[in-house]
Amino acid sequence: MTNFRGAALPISQAGMAKATQLLGVSPAEVWTVLSVETHGFGYLNDRRPAILFERHIFHKQTAGRFGAAYPAISSPAAGGYLGSVKEYDRLAQAAALDPHAALMSASWGIGQVMGFNFAAAGFDNVEAMVAAMVESEDSQLEGMAAFVRAQGLHKPLASHDWAGFAKGYNGADFAKNSYDTRLASSFLRYAAGPLPDIRVRQAQALLGFLGFDAGGVDGVVGKRTRSAVAMFLGDASDTIDDALITALTGKLALAAAAR
Repeated sequence: MTNFRGAALPISQAGMAKATQLLGVSPAEVWTVLSVETHGFGYLNDRRPAILFERHIFHKQTAGRFGAAYPAISSPAAGGYLGSVKEYDRLAQAAALDPHAALMSASWGIGQVMGFNFAAAGFDNVEAMVAAMVESEDSQLEGMAAFVRAQGLHKPLASHDWAGFAKGYNGADFAKNSYDTRLASSFLRYAAGPLPDIRVRQAQALLGFLGFDAGGVDGVVGKRTRSAVAMFLGDASDTIDDALITALTGKLALAAAAR
C-alpha cells in the first residue's frame, strides 16, 4: 500500500446496525464517540483515512533508535502534530525508516484506533487493519466497535459513564482535553435527535471527494449541501436519493480511473 487510497465508502445502514449490535447500544452512543474522535467522518477529502501520527509510540515501537536524528517523529514525549493531510507527511517520514512501526504508531479512521491495537480491533496484523480502513467507514466502525468490546468499554458506554469510557478509550489524561465532558455534551445532542441521516451523509462524503463543498459530512441537509447537489446535477434539483448516490459513485469511479 503506497497511497492509502481505496474505495473510501461512507458508513452504511448495515454498518451502523452491526456496530450497535456488537456494542449493545443505540446509534446515539456510537455517533457520540465518532463526533468527538473525528468530527464524525473517517476520511480526508483526498479519500485517505483520517489519521494522527504519534511520535512517542513510534519511539517506543523502534526502541528509540531514531530519536536523536528524527526528533519530530520519534520522541519520548507526545506531540508534534501537524493535523489533517500533513499527518501523512509525518507518517511517510516514519515509514521510510520502519514501515511496520509507522503503521503501528498512527491512529486510524473514524474511531481513531491505534495501529498497535490491531488484534483487539479484530485484525491479524496492522497492515490488514489499515487496508480495511482504507476501503470503508464500515470497516473503520467495525474495528472501533471490536476494540471497544475487547476492552470492556461497551459497559461504560452503554451506561453513559463518560469518564469511565474516556479513561479507557482516550487514556488517563482524558480530562486535559475535556474528553468526557465533550462526550456528555455530544450525547445529549444526539439523544434529543435527530441523528445524522446516513443517506445524506453518504452524499456529502462523495460530493467532497469530487471537489464539491457540501459543508462537511454531518448527515444534515443544509444550504451548502443542497447547493453542492444542485451543482453536481447541473440543474435546480437538490434531491438526495438512490439515483444521486449512484451518479456520485459512478462519477467518482471515473475520476479514480482517470488518475
